[in-house]
Amino acid sequence: MAYPQTRLRRLRSHPILRAMVREARLNPDQLILPLFVRHGRHVREPIASLPGHHQFSVDRLVREAAEAARVGVRAVLLFGIPAKKDARASESYAPSGIVQQALRALKDRRLPLAVITDVCLCGYMSHGHCGMVRRQGQRVTIDNDASLDLLARTAVSHAKAGAELVAPSDMMDGRVGAIRQALDQAGFTHLPIMSYAAKYASSFYGPFREAAESAPRFGDRTGYQMDPANAHEALREVALDLEEGADIVMVKPALAYLDVIYRVKRRFGCPVAAYHVSGEHAMVKAAAAKGWLDETKASMEILLAMRRAGADLIITYGAKEAAKFLQP
Repeated sequence: MAYPQTRLRRLRSHPILRAMVREARLNPDQLILPLFVRHGRHVREPIASLPGHHQFSVDRLVREAAEAARVGVRAVLLFGIPAKKDARASESYAPSGIVQQALRALKDRRLPLAVITDVCLCGYMSHGHCGMVRRQGQRVTIDNDASLDLLARTAVSHAKAGAELVAPSDMMDGRVGAIRQALDQAGFTHLPIMSYAAKYASSFYGPFREAAESAPRFGDRTGYQMDPANAHEALREVALDLEEGADIVMVKPALAYLDVIYRVKRRFGCPVAAYHVSGEHAMVKAAAAKGWLDETKASMEILLAMRRAGADLIITYGAKEAAKFLQP
């Protein structure tokens, strides 16, 4: 039998050659670490469903961010846990809000990190939803347009406190345009927006809702987050956010939506972020704790899958571990 002229194994047999022809590559510059900040001093409260992660007071958050920078992580994404919640999410845009305090503390340290802020209202609302509530008799709905001003005020307050990038995650229609206009009017024309453009109503958010203390008090978020069955709709969402001024678009979750990441990158060619969400991260941790898989190998394989699908940036709870692994 004649030997084939093309043998793909030839470039797999030597580790250096194998690395030289690798198609998808990861480096720490592409990783973003989520961090949770709350009021108090010397607080480092473990999050039971996210092993290795904590709610931090500002002083401890600065230490954690410094450690992340030391191992090669180049960006963090801040989520705030307010001291008090109300029907207008007041602390989300207050100058003394917890995220604003954290931003100023991080800026004072001059860490080699880009600091990104999540712009949403759910964690600050007494009802736990991502927008203003409208009650009509027994019917309760989220008032999309009434929520836009609060989201824009929140983004501007983050910009004034030192954010390098704002990331609206609420899924209200028109919020990117409202935030872009408000930032421009406040003199922050240079500040980019990373929109949660295709954010699905997913079952993988459970640990995050414990970490951010943001579970809704009634109903769910299917009225504004996307149906997991829809991919074409995601392209429409992305197109609208780009038209309104988004600089980076995000797909969330990532692992169960690799096809959406691929379609978005192929259609628009813009910077795409993937959010490797809490449930996706926690299930690898749980399986590794049982000895069912190698945590590092599985985690790196998942991150490579996101890169291979087209993600330019990956928000992941495993950012520190991955950055350490990727060091030369």
